[in-house]
Amino acid sequence: MTEVPRSQFLSLHLIESLVAVLPVRDENAQPKTLVFGGVERHMITSQARRRAERVHARDRANAGRGALKGRSMGVRTREWAILAGRELESAHQWEKDKALVTTRAVMEASGLKFGDPKKKTVANLTKVLIFAPSDAAARIADHIAGHATEVEEWRDAYLEAQSRAEAKRPRRGKKNPAASPETDPAEETEEASSQGESAAAAALPPLPKATRDAVLLALAPRDAVDIALYGRFLAEIPDSPNVDGAVQTGHAFTVHEAEQIEDFYAAADDAKLDRKRNALSFLDAADDAGAGMTGYQSLISGTFYRHAVLDRTQLRTNLRAAGMDEEGAETAASEAEEEFVNSFVEAFPEAKKNSTASTGSLPALVLAFEGERPYNYASAFQRPVDEGPVSAGGEGPAGPAAVRRLLRHHTFVSRRRGDLSTARVLTYDPEIDRLLGELSLPESLTVVERAEDLTP
Repeated sequence: MTEVPRSQFLSLHLIESLVAVLPVRDENAQPKTLVFGGVERHMITSQARRRAERVHARDRANAGRGALKGRSMGVRTREWAILAGRELESAHQWEKDKALVTTRAVMEASGLKFGDPKKKTVANLTKVLIFAPSDAAARIADHIAGHATEVEEWRDAYLEAQSRAEAKRPRRGKKNPAASPETDPAEETEEASSQGESAAAAALPPLPKATRDAVLLALAPRDAVDIALYGRFLAEIPDSPNVDGAVQTGHAFTVHEAEQIEDFYAAADDAKLDRKRNALSFLDAADDAGAGMTGYQSLISGTFYRHAVLDRTQLRTNLRAAGMDEEGAETAASEAEEEFVNSFVEAFPEAKKNSTASTGSLPALVLAFEGERPYNYASAFQRPVDEGPVSAGGEGPAGPAAVRRLLRHHTFVSRRRGDLSTARVLTYDPEIDRLLGELSLPESLTVVERAEDLTP
């Protein structure tokens, strides 16, 4: 029997209830929110969700588990020079300081910008996070070690030229005596500094072409499957390929109005309590009264709707661009899709995971279907769920109410869109399972029991 061609987009929708958690927060350590339907909702940002899902898939693959086991995966970090230096030190027996100075110079000359060399905390970190295959540092180190004489000769000349250029660079706040009186000193200094940097860069000896090519190849997406899924953008090196991600992720938000609690906590000082317990008099015990420290933490509870889309065509395009043949790209794409669905269901941001056990959550419902375009069902929850008693005009608990709305919305849309022919739902909640048995579900909707069955 001929297999029916799959549609370009796989849409995923999920309902989950969370209790007393704080998976993401703003700069003031407060829960993130948005206004939708005229009321404030709690929000879990797409950035937090995407990282949780990407790392979940990577860790499983690296541990030899899941559909992507054994596949190349990526790492997003500012520490590539440090990592390459450690590889030179451990695998090629270079002296530590020489190794780090060399890798930083090589990567900087390739086009990457680094932190202020006078600040130890950022001197060897790139200005931006670079998402590259996990073996990039080892590849850079192997090339440097294999061309040590040429690279070290270039490095010494490069560092000497840098020192000369730095000595000639205008100092901040120092005014040019020949400048017009109307010229702002700050603007003049900034312009002079910019011109000085351009002149200094032009005076630096260029990195040998073979070494620069090796760095660009090491940092290129290559066959890292998670880069093909989530994409990357590296503007600092124009000839290093960027990748348009195949995954679209929406911000998760509560289906009802936001409710927040300020949890007061008191932390015990073990040594103080031990002295108090063993005190021989009331006065001694009184000296050790009180908590070790106190404070507040913001926590949220609620039922969330979240949504993501996989563009199957873009995923295969990315894998082919990475050098895979058609058959290899098809196999890798199928494995990536299975692992993406698993991560969407299983992964959770790890903020406060120990104090709230948030990562143990399981979704109440997952809806998956294919279509010729993405479908976002956020509008199903524009009117916030009223959790009041049904007898009083409310919708009852938010979880079941959200499931009813989501499935009703999908049924309504699918009647009007010919490309939505099949859908699958998964639940980990026995109450929702019972609800699914009571609802009049369309024949095109299938209830499955495992995350792997959400995608054909």
